[in-house]
Formats: sequence, C-alpha cells, structure tokens
Amino acid sequence: MSTPTPEKNDVEKNQITAAIGYIGILCFVPLFLAKKSKFAQFHAKQGVMLFAFEIVGMIIAFLMPFVMIISVILAVLGIKACLDGRYWELPVLGKYAKKINL
Repeated sequence: MSTPTPEKNDVEKNQITAAIGYIGILCFVPLFLAKKSKFAQFHAKQGVMLFAFEIVGMIIAFLMPFVMIISVILAVLGIKACLDGRYWELPVLGKYAKKINL
C-alpha cells in the first residue's frame, strides 16, 4: 500500500493538528478538527492504531502479575496433589489437557 502524496497547502495548514494525533487519546483531535484534510486524517488514523496498541499493551502489562500469581498457585496445588499421590484437575485448563494426545 502506497502513501498518498501530500498537498503542500494541506500539510502546512494541518501539520500541528496531525502531529497531535500521535499523542495517546489526542488521536481523536485531528479526526474531528481536520475532517477534510487527507494529511491529518492519514496521521490521525495511524495515531488511533498506535493508541489501540498502547491500550492492549497496558492491559497485558496490568494483567500479567495476576496471571503469574494464579499460575504459581495452581502449580503449587498441582505439586501438592502429586506429592499426596492423587489426581487433581486444573480448573478450566484441565479439560483441555485431557484432549492432548501424545
């Protein structure tokens, strides 16, 4: 996909507005303030994608400690079941483990 050739007048008029589009939630500013500018809309759309990427990254980073804590707890419970000599099925994941054929 090729990038459009910028029109000099459009660029000069909307440069700052387009640049604002790369600053987090401000990506929506050029989307609404410069609707007729191809230059600003191009950069605003990229800013929206970057903002979405940042949100996903924050969610994953936020959830990672909880995932690790739960994993450690489940591992300890599994180890204890082994040492007690009994079968113990992991909650949720255990039913998928049963489907593994090796």
